[in-house]
Amino acid sequence: MPHSPDDTRASGGGSSEGREGVSDPEAAPPLPAATLASGAGWRGEPAHGARAGYAEIWSLSWPVMLAQVLANAVSLIDIAMVGRLGSNAVAAVGYAAQFFFLAQSVLFAVGFACVALMARAIGAGDAAGARQALVASLAVAAATALAVMAAVLAAPRPLLRLLGADAAIVDATIPYLTLLMGSTGLLAVSVTLESGLRADRDTRTPMQIAVAVAAVKTALNLVLIFGALGFPRLELVGAGLATVVSQAVGVCLFAAVVIRARPSSPLALRAGDLVAAVPRLREVVRITLPGVGERLVMNLAILAYFRVLSDFGPVAIAAYTVGIRILSFSWIPGTAFATAAATLVGQALGSGDPGAAARAGWRATRLALVVAVTLGALCALARAPLARLFTNDAALVAELGPFLLCLAIAQPFLQAHFTLGGAHRGAGDTWTPLIAATVGNWALRVPLAVLFAYVLRTPVVWVWYALVFDHLARTAWLAWSFQRGAWRHTLSTAPAR
Repeated sequence: MPHSPDDTRASGGGSSEGREGVSDPEAAPPLPAATLASGAGWRGEPAHGARAGYAEIWSLSWPVMLAQVLANAVSLIDIAMVGRLGSNAVAAVGYAAQFFFLAQSVLFAVGFACVALMARAIGAGDAAGARQALVASLAVAAATALAVMAAVLAAPRPLLRLLGADAAIVDATIPYLTLLMGSTGLLAVSVTLESGLRADRDTRTPMQIAVAVAAVKTALNLVLIFGALGFPRLELVGAGLATVVSQAVGVCLFAAVVIRARPSSPLALRAGDLVAAVPRLREVVRITLPGVGERLVMNLAILAYFRVLSDFGPVAIAAYTVGIRILSFSWIPGTAFATAAATLVGQALGSGDPGAAARAGWRATRLALVVAVTLGALCALARAPLARLFTNDAALVAELGPFLLCLAIAQPFLQAHFTLGGAHRGAGDTWTPLIAATVGNWALRVPLAVLFAYVLRTPVVWVWYALVFDHLARTAWLAWSFQRGAWRHTLSTAPAR
């Protein structure tokens, strides 16, 4: 039964540990090379028709999976290192991360627009149009990053207090937050150039860059946080500097790819592309805005859902926080197949072959389902051993069992709607994923959680299963929309001149 508000306050339901759990991977699946921080080049013809088969989809997906596994591993290592500094340092990272995730989510939305426009132009054989879309996306991403950074750094103390941070945590957070938000300009460039490479069916170069950036980030953490090799011990400031420097390395590596691109490549930017890209700015913004709306809808829903969970006490909060992180690795295939679907759908539409676009989307979804069922079954069968890897608290292990089973059941739906959402975005349709997220979260997840917790007063396991209905609804909506086919006409197939 839900605890009373007094019980919740006494038990620490609103603790910093709980707030860190809000950064749910459902809401912001990463683009790993950009987040952490052999190029095929333009093939000159899209992978449509028979060529966009399962092997092609897999070849585009596995580098994304590997890079995301690396991103998750580095994130865990990062937290482990900061954890050596004490609970205040971990809390400071958690608070700062909420603002960074906001900037990251908005930049991912710009990346979706970049993939849609560039893939469409590449499919049409219009390298100049692809370059113009890339330049316009870079401009929108940079302006967005600067706006978010300025808004956060203009009043960091009031914003942190709004999240409930006490004075000591605020003082510890601000220097780290300043460096983290200062790096968003670099992140904007990396996210956009990575999106450009993905639109050109090159997912291996971002994977290789992710490896390099991860190595730099981990090494600098060791040196700057703890003062190794004669460097001063900078603690959280060192962690922030490591983030800035590693992201700068990522930007340099992406820039080197652009500089070395063949003249015929859609990545070979020219001075003339700056002026020619101006008319495309509006199109980038138009596709980006629903993506931003989708991220806000999901993040606000997670906050509301998290608030309901808090009334069940700290064990429920801890189970959610640990469980989400355990299964975040199993969600990676869905985001990887979404990447492949977006690229192949966009290129096929650009080449004037909507049938091939539909086949690519469905094939990617089938692959995602096969992987999801396999991983979900493994997680369901091994939920007790998985829980014991992260905690030896008997109460938490007992709570984690039902939650991990719930997440395992949700896997096929979650990965399917990730993939189908990617297919829609590749066509330039960012409104349908927004509607699906709104229906799943605000018509089902949050209302069901409130119903179970406060009206029916059920055990917390019923609140867990509100997640399944959310992901099922999103899958159904996106599958119906993809079958209906209105996404085929979202953008003009005519090359931009």
